[in-house]
Amino acid sequence: MKLNRVLLCGMVLVFMPFMAAAQQANVPETNPVSNAVRNSVERASKNMVAAADEMPADKYSFHPTAAQMSFGKLVSHMIGSNYGLCSKISGIAAPTEEKPSETDPKDKLVSSLRASFDFCTQSLAKVDDSNLGEQLTVFGGRKVSRAAAMIALTNDFAGHYSMAANYLRLNGLLPPTAQQK
Repeated sequence: MKLNRVLLCGMVLVFMPFMAAAQQANVPETNPVSNAVRNSVERASKNMVAAADEMPADKYSFHPTAAQMSFGKLVSHMIGSNYGLCSKISGIAAPTEEKPSETDPKDKLVSSLRASFDFCTQSLAKVDDSNLGEQLTVFGGRKVSRAAAMIALTNDFAGHYSMAANYLRLNGLLPPTAQQK
């Protein structure tokens, strides 16, 4: 009888963490959209800044065809996109600093890119999912929901990183996500 109790207690102790984890898995996440966007900002910041760092300064004028933007233009475009969308999503005014130019030196563009991601991180820190349907006016005067602006921001990360990765590869360099860790 005593052995049965000891075995039963032992089994309960062994399975308690699994039961607790199962209960936690059933608890819905608070602010799943905003949290996903914040996680995307964190990942994109690391990859985009690393890609901008990876490209040599003398290759910032590189563009595969005449119709495509230069790498420097891509970086300056990312900066503007980050400030514009994160400001709209959060309702916090972007800093009023000189807009970077595609011909600015690499160190200035990389520093500005890093600052734009810092702004996104800080401005989106308190955004929640309570007003995803609120209408915002974005680029070109278009009206979109806050949720649509958040999706546009994360889509921009994907598109911009894809371009940067291709530009790096066309110059014989590996993009950050392809490098061995």
